[in-house]
Amino acid sequence: MKYLLLVVCLITFTSCFNRQSEQSLEQLDKRSAREVTLKTVTKGDSVLHITTQHIWYNGEQITSGSDTIVTAKAPGTWGIADSSVTLSNVPIYVTVQ
Repeated sequence: MKYLLLVVCLITFTSCFNRQSEQSLEQLDKRSAREVTLKTVTKGDSVLHITTQHIWYNGEQITSGSDTIVTAKAPGTWGIADSSVTLSNVPIYVTVQ
């Protein structure tokens, strides 16, 4: 019975902790933050991968910048490639460090 009570308390504590760590975007403090926008634009046979950043501190935008990487729409590979897949519609994976 003691172990069952311990398990129930642990599950309750874990569920309460998970609810507090999740915040919607509307609740985040935007006065000091970094806003990052990823955009993919196709121009002819090229694909532009555009990253734009705005850094805010105490309600003021202190800097912003943009980087663009240009790739071929369908790069040549040695393996068999699906002709319907292009770099303009591949998934985007984001790593935050």
